[in-house]
Amino acid sequence: MLSSKSQQNGKIASASKTIKMNLLKQIISFILPVTVLIIVPINIESNWSILFGWNLIFGFILIIAGLTIMVLTISTFIQIGKGTLAPWSPTKQLVVVGLYRYVRNPMILGVFTVLLGETTCIWSVALLQWSAAFFVINTIYFILYEEPGLENRFGEDYLNYKKQVPRWIPRLIPFDSDKN
Repeated sequence: MLSSKSQQNGKIASASKTIKMNLLKQIISFILPVTVLIIVPINIESNWSILFGWNLIFGFILIIAGLTIMVLTISTFIQIGKGTLAPWSPTKQLVVVGLYRYVRNPMILGVFTVLLGETTCIWSVALLQWSAAFFVINTIYFILYEEPGLENRFGEDYLNYKKQVPRWIPRLIPFDSDKN
């Protein structure tokens, strides 16, 4: 009887440890977007005067749209992919649902959209340059590192997805992995 109860307690402790580790991985993975969207902009832009007018309204629309995209894609990564948005703790399954049916990198497009919103709100050349650098750096990273890694991890499934779904410009008709 004690051995059975001991085994049950061990399973509960193991499950609890797994949950805590997964939560910690998710929290740590937010280092990247926080750095890109808050830390770098604060350090490269000295004038944070908000200009009231069309640019503020349009900037907030971009920020809200970008944050919405980020929330949707991050939750998809966690629920479907069983991983995080961070490259050091990648998904265990290929994610080809939701916004990923239209474009291969919607999470980065969400971050880029928020950056453009920040840029527009304060009308900043420095943030515009940072936005462009962020886009270029990610494009190079995807081509040289992430895409080859996905090809190795997911094989033909990823190659087919990559062939059908664009990296940056969303397709109009959603990708259907069962048909393609």
